[in-house]
Amino acid sequence: MTLRRTSRHPPPRTCPALLAIFLLILSVQLVRAASEYDPYKVLGVSRSASQAEIKRAYKNLAKEWHPDKNKDPKAEDMFIKVSKSYEILSNEERRSNFDNYGQMDENQPFGQSQHHGFRGFQNSFYFDESFFQFPRSRDFADSKYLLHHAQFNSDVLPDSHKRPYLIKVTSEWCFACIHIEPVWKETVQELEPLGVGIGIVDLGYERRLANQLGAHRAPSIIGLVNGRVTFFHQAVVREHLRQFIEDLLPQKLVEKITDNNYLAFLDSWHVENKPSVLLFDQVPIVPLLFKLTAFAFRDYVRFGYVDQGDTHNTRLLRQFNINTYAPTMLLFKEDTEKPVDIIQARGMKRQIMDEFVSNNKFLQVPRLVNQQLFDELCPVKQFHRRRKYCVLLITGEDQAFLPGSKAFLDFASVNRKDVLRFAYVYQRQQQPLCQALLHNQAALSPQVSGRNVVILERRSHGGKVMYRSVSGGWNGSEEDKYRLHEQLELLQKDPTYLSSDATLPELNNEMAPIFIIQWMNAAYDYILQIYDDLLYSNWREMMPILSLIFSALFILFGTVIIQAFSEGGDRAAGRCSAAAQQALNIIAEIPPAIPSYTRLSASRPPKKDFVEVTELTDITYISNLVKLRPGHINVVLVLTNTSKNALLRKFAKEVFSFSGTQTLHFSFLNADKHRHWMPSLLRSTSDSMQSEGHSDVDEESPDYTGHVLALNGHKKYFCLFRPVFTGDDPNDSSRATSIEVHHKLDRLGLWMERLMEGTLPRLQVPAWPSLGETTSSSTET
Repeated sequence: MTLRRTSRHPPPRTCPALLAIFLLILSVQLVRAASEYDPYKVLGVSRSASQAEIKRAYKNLAKEWHPDKNKDPKAEDMFIKVSKSYEILSNEERRSNFDNYGQMDENQPFGQSQHHGFRGFQNSFYFDESFFQFPRSRDFADSKYLLHHAQFNSDVLPDSHKRPYLIKVTSEWCFACIHIEPVWKETVQELEPLGVGIGIVDLGYERRLANQLGAHRAPSIIGLVNGRVTFFHQAVVREHLRQFIEDLLPQKLVEKITDNNYLAFLDSWHVENKPSVLLFDQVPIVPLLFKLTAFAFRDYVRFGYVDQGDTHNTRLLRQFNINTYAPTMLLFKEDTEKPVDIIQARGMKRQIMDEFVSNNKFLQVPRLVNQQLFDELCPVKQFHRRRKYCVLLITGEDQAFLPGSKAFLDFASVNRKDVLRFAYVYQRQQQPLCQALLHNQAALSPQVSGRNVVILERRSHGGKVMYRSVSGGWNGSEEDKYRLHEQLELLQKDPTYLSSDATLPELNNEMAPIFIIQWMNAAYDYILQIYDDLLYSNWREMMPILSLIFSALFILFGTVIIQAFSEGGDRAAGRCSAAAQQALNIIAEIPPAIPSYTRLSASRPPKKDFVEVTELTDITYISNLVKLRPGHINVVLVLTNTSKNALLRKFAKEVFSFSGTQTLHFSFLNADKHRHWMPSLLRSTSDSMQSEGHSDVDEESPDYTGHVLALNGHKKYFCLFRPVFTGDDPNDSSRATSIEVHHKLDRLGLWMERLMEGTLPRLQVPAWPSLGETTSSSTET
C-alpha cells in the first residue's frame, strides 16, 4: 500500500540552500572586515618588534597624522587607528591576547577565537553605530586625551605644576558616562583653549592609574593641580566645572590694583626680583584666562588686574593712556614709569599671552637668587653658535652700593645683545659662589674691595665655567663702563679671552620658605583633604588615615592600661599618695642652686640634662631592688638628713655622664629612717667581706654616710663604694669630721667606670633584707 502526502502549497526546496549561501557570504565578509584591522600593520612594525620600536613608530605616525597638523580628511580616522594600535601593543597582556587569540578586548574570555568573526560584527554593531545607532560609552574622538600610567607620571604630573588638569574617569558600558558626555564635550571646548589640560582614564584598561588617583567608580571627574588630586562632587554642569577649575588654583595669583597701590606693586621688583604685568579690562572679576596665565608663570612674573569700570582707577588709566575698548596688558621691569612691552586685543588668546610673558619673564638685570634662575639665565654652552656669556656684578646690599648697581643697569640697557646676559648677586647671600670666582680676593669683603664684575661662560652642568674678572672693579664711572665694553668686544672676537676656569657650587635658594611655613602649608593641604573626604564620605580613600589614627590610639591606650595594671596591682591608693607627697617633699628640700643636672622623681626615664634619683622606701623598695629586671643595676647612695643636700648634689655630678645608660637606675637610702638595713646587708656577706680584707669594718657602725652600692636585684649581688677620707693618716677616721661631706664622693666617678667595665668585686647575698624587717628589729633593739 502506497502512502501519498499531498499539499496545496509545497515548500520551496531552494530556501535552505539560499540561507546557507547568505550566511557563508556574511561570515566571509565579517571575517575579512575583522582581519583588515591589524595593529602591527597600522604601526608598520613586525610581530617581534620591541616596545621601544613600537613607541618610536607610534610617535612618528602620531606626528604625521595628528588632525591639528595634517589637513587630510582621513587624518582623524588614521590618528584614531594609530592610537588604538599603540594602546593594544603597548600593553603586554593585550598584545598577548591579540597574538594568541586575535582579540583586542581584555574583558572577553580567552580562547574564543572561533567567534572572531562575530566579535567583529559586534564591534561594528556597538562602536560604529552602523545598525541600530546605539550610543557609545567612549567616543574615539577622545582618544588623544586617553592617559596611561607611565605617561601620567612622566608628563601630566609634572605639568600640573604649570596648568590645572580636568580628568574624566570612564569605562565601557557606563550609561551614566553617556549621560554627562554632552556637558563634558562643551566644557572641554571651553577650557582647553584657555590652557586647561584634559585627560580621560579608562577604568577597565588603566586600573593601576585609577587606583593611584583614588578613582574606583565611573563616572568620576578629578581636578589635578600641583600634583594634588581633588574630586568633583557637584552636579555635572559646565558652569560648575569651570568654577571647580578656578577654585583649584592657588589664592592671590592675581592682585587687584587701584590708584592707591599700583606704585607699591610696580616697585616690588626690588624684593620679588620679578617683572610685573598689569591687565586692564572692563569686567570686575579677574578672567579665568588671566588666572591660568598667572599660574603658569607665577615663578617668574607678578600679575595685577585693573578693573577699568572702577572709579578708583581713573589716575592709573590716565597715566598709561589705556584704551577702554579692548583688554590691554602692560609689562614693567626696572622702570616703573614706562612699560617695556604692550599688547592690546579684543579676543585675547592664550598663545598670545604666553608669548608676551615668556619673552619678558626676566628683569633686565635680575638677581641670581637660586640655581634654577642661574640655569635659565646662563645656560650651559651646547654649540658654538649658541654661546651665552653671563656678565655678573658682585655687590652688596647697603645703600652705598645703589649708585654702582644703577650704573650697571644703565650699561646693560644700552648693551643688550642675544649672547649677553646681565645679572648681579649679593656677596653675603651667595658667599660660596663669590669665593669660587674671587678666590684671590676671598679675604676682602665688598665694603673693602668695592664691586667686582665677572664675565663667565658655563661649560657643563656640573658647575664648570670659564671666566675672567674685569680689572679695576666696578664703581659705575664712565671709565668703568668703557673698560667693560672694551672687554666684551674682545670676548666676541676671541672666545679664548676667558682664561680662568672654576667649578661653581650650587647657589643658595634665597626665596625658599622657612621650614615652619612649608610644614604649615603641608598641614593645611592635609586637613583640607581629610575634610573633603569626610564631607563626601569617601571612605575608601579615608581608610589608610583612619587605620593610622586608630592604630596610634590603640597603642597609646593599651600602653597606659598595661602600665596601670603592672604598677598598681600591689599598691594601695593611700600609700601611693604618701609616696607622691614624699617625692614632693624631697624636691622641695633640694636648694635651687642644683637643678641644672639633678632632679628627684618618682619613676621616670633619665633625660639628658638631669639625673633622676629615687628614694628607696617601703613602697619603691620591691620594684627598684627585689624585682629589678635582669641585667639592670640600681646605684644606691646612703645618706642622712643632715648630709642629704650636699651628697645628692655631688652624687648627681659624679654619675651624670653615666645617666644615659638604660640599664642603670639611681636611688638613695636615708640611714636615719632605715639605720639597720646596711648592717643587715653587711652581716649577710661577712664571709665575702673577710675574703676581700674588709673584716675590720664595724657592722654596727652608726655612720654609713657616703657609701654607694651597685645592687643587682636579680642575681643577688652588690658592689660597694666606701667614702674617701683625705688626710695624712688614712687610718685615722677621726679626721673625717673636719672634711666637707661632699668630698666623700670624690672618687665615685672612677668607681663608676670600673663598674661599667665589670672589674669590681661582687658580694653575694642569700636574700635581700627588707626595709620593714630592719625597722622592726630596730624597734626591738
